[in-house]
Amino acid sequence: MIREQAALPDGVLPWTDLPRFAALCLTVMGEQRAEAQQSTTLAFVDRAIGDICAYLTIGGVPVSEAYQAAAKGYHGTVLCCMPRAEIYVQDDERPHSFEEALQIHQQLVSTYQALGYVVVEVPWGTVAERVDWVVACLTETA
Repeated sequence: MIREQAALPDGVLPWTDLPRFAALCLTVMGEQRAEAQQSTTLAFVDRAIGDICAYLTIGGVPVSEAYQAAAKGYHGTVLCCMPRAEIYVQDDERPHSFEEALQIHQQLVSTYQALGYVVVEVPWGTVAERVDWVVACLTETA
């Protein structure tokens, strides 16, 4: 979303207009979830509506009941990956320092827990090891 919006002359970015960016994300993520719910296969999302709630909190913007209600209904287990200093890169889409990324991560975890999700940290490893771990984790929580 950030890349798409940054490419537009009048694009909305979270660091210039967080409430408008959040509303745009809510629309797009709601559409993504509706599409995934129509499928018979398991769908993973990199970002979900709970993320919007966390970022609004970080930005000091009140999180409305509408956002909180919309954040419900995903799988009860949220998988997250702790930022790692050795691979973290600041760029136009991630302007935050590594220390800020850690704070954002903690807010994401806290927000999802407050929304009633079980947050599970994916252990570091190779891609294959992480895939195996995720499959095993989801098998246990199904």
